[in-house]
Amino acid sequence: MNKLIIRLIKFYQKTAVSRPKRCKYHPTCSNYCLESFEKFDFFTAFTLSIWRIIRCNPIAKGGYDPVPPNSIEKLFKDDYK
Repeated sequence: MNKLIIRLIKFYQKTAVSRPKRCKYHPTCSNYCLESFEKFDFFTAFTLSIWRIIRCNPIAKGGYDPVPPNSIEKLFKDDYK
């Protein structure tokens, strides 16, 4: 299942090149999701991806937000301080 999602994300990235960059985070949301699916099982990657997309909103600070190194242990840590 992860391979399918990875292909879909890469397809999105290729077709979205003409759109202006608007992501407040680094890495971008699509790169974050791609890395999550490459690194973790489906459930963990899906959870991380959805949480990142929810946080990417007009009131978010943005900034550097890497994929957690080993699990979803840091998922909800210090997001809106």
